[in-house]
Amino acid sequence: MSAFLEGLGNALGRQGLLTDDADIAAHVTDFRGRMTGRAQAVVLPASTDEAAAVMRLASAHGVPVFPLGGNTGLCFGAVPTTGENGPVGIVVGMRRMNRIRSLDRAGNVLAVDAGVTLAAVHEAAAGAGRQFPLHLGSEGTAQIGGLISTNAGGTGVVRYGAMRSLVAGLEAVLPDGRILSEMEALKKNNTGYELRQLFIGAEGTLGLITGAALRLHPPVGSRAHAWVAVTDPQAAVDLLSRLQQRCGDAIEAFEMLNAAEVDCISRNVPRVRSAFAATPAWSVMIELGDVDPHATLQAALEEVLADAMEAGLVADAVIAQNETQAAEIWRFRHSVTEAHKIEGIGIVHDTAVRNSAVPAFIAAAGEVTAQRFPEARVLVVCHLGDGNVHFTVMFPHGFWKALPDPEAKALEVEMAIHDVAARHGGTISAEHGIGRKLVTELQRLVDPVRLAVMREIKRTLDPSNLMNPGALFG
Repeated sequence: MSAFLEGLGNALGRQGLLTDDADIAAHVTDFRGRMTGRAQAVVLPASTDEAAAVMRLASAHGVPVFPLGGNTGLCFGAVPTTGENGPVGIVVGMRRMNRIRSLDRAGNVLAVDAGVTLAAVHEAAAGAGRQFPLHLGSEGTAQIGGLISTNAGGTGVVRYGAMRSLVAGLEAVLPDGRILSEMEALKKNNTGYELRQLFIGAEGTLGLITGAALRLHPPVGSRAHAWVAVTDPQAAVDLLSRLQQRCGDAIEAFEMLNAAEVDCISRNVPRVRSAFAATPAWSVMIELGDVDPHATLQAALEEVLADAMEAGLVADAVIAQNETQAAEIWRFRHSVTEAHKIEGIGIVHDTAVRNSAVPAFIAAAGEVTAQRFPEARVLVVCHLGDGNVHFTVMFPHGFWKALPDPEAKALEVEMAIHDVAARHGGTISAEHGIGRKLVTELQRLVDPVRLAVMREIKRTLDPSNLMNPGALFG
């Protein structure tokens, strides 16, 4: 290990290698403080060539590598595992790789280093009269490499797709130090396998993402926003269908929350406020967008909501009259994670079913929770446009601290809700990934043939299992 660390120091210099315990500690715990690992060192390459040098050294010395982006993940995918005698590998952080490489306005492509934050991408795109349509509550911290590695979603998936749909090209360093570059960002390229797709959602298990070419979109010229009280989840699904029929792909976001979720946010995040005096049992946040600045989106939204109200689907609605009111709606929505950290210990599920099956899934999962976990409350926030249900089973801090085996309890809850998702034809991970949190559940519920093919790909690219061992496959 000393020879390995000496080689890293020679390749990266003082700024690129952290070996003090205090420096390492800041890079080995997930942002919610629920899981902590250990590492021999933290490595911070400043370029693709430096990242390649790190991987060549790690391969030569047989040292595991744990990639780290902005550390905003929810499945412990960036927490380094340890051996029986302590740390076994290094953390490779990407924060020094933060260059905007190029911006092609006509081609609608932005090339960036993997360590560039999502907020910086938004700023660069806006400066060129374009937009990058991925939006998350953690956009000031989340890095592009990590977002690609987990195939992040967000509120705009209903129109633009998840991260997989927004990556036009990719650069990655393979476990042996070779650099794979697919940064041409062509609309058409039929020269065999689209290799970049292997790395999107692979959670750092196949290589180290160092750069990406991102697809930009024209800016939205007109918008309409509303926060709508609906009678129940089925009414929300019906409202979505009506809105799709009237507005098509102008739907940028369609987010559903239950009353417990709204109250949790209102109680714990004082800078935001609900649009309703009395919290409705279920409500939906809607955003419409069109590149045409003269599009009559507000009128269309009002028309759909009026018809839905007559049909008994909508009980009340608040339509934003200006940008400030619109921002207040989405600030509330993006405060979910912050509120949960204060409220208690939430077992958050990243399930997805077809949006037509969302009401039945929520009802069944709620029944299971009431029967088996009466100490908990159910908090729901749902990307209803794409069927992604964040079903949170929230326990009080005191109850959780008193448990003799919290990890066993968390797994019990996860298995119960995941079984409901499976019965409704769904998935256990829609946008957060597997990380180390859901390894057992992946093996239990995913098609064995699919899992076998994934393992074969892993063995081919990383035969020594040096890339993020413990994530995805266990």
